[in-house]
Amino acid sequence: MYIYDVQIRTRYNETDKMGVIYHANYINYYEIARTEMLRNTGVYSYSEMESDGIMMPVVEIQSRYILPAYYDENLTVRVIIKEMPTAKITFYYEIFNEKQELLNTGMTVLAFMNSVNHRPCRPPQKLINCLKEVLL
Repeated sequence: MYIYDVQIRTRYNETDKMGVIYHANYINYYEIARTEMLRNTGVYSYSEMESDGIMMPVVEIQSRYILPAYYDENLTVRVIIKEMPTAKITFYYEIFNEKQELLNTGMTVLAFMNSVNHRPCRPPQKLINCLKEVLL
């Protein structure tokens, strides 16, 4: 299992009229966390992966809201990879507030897709090599 934490300060434009972080912003937090986690493992960025002919569309997403987050809170977004990817990779998320209260849990599944023929493909070997080091 590989776990990586990212700090995100909530912004005013992410709130609704009640001062609560709007629910769709959690999906953005997931993306920020997994992008930073991939960078941390030594894997190239999404744009580099795409230039190598591999795209990663989101094919499934789940989000469970437990407690609200508010404007100007510093959130910890934890992203977790539990298993080696195949033609898909699953990311799990936990979001905590400054009091370490669990606010949200989530999961996304991204597929590896050849950018030329739009068919499923294997993950890049560079990703596999990096994940072998942190998952085993």
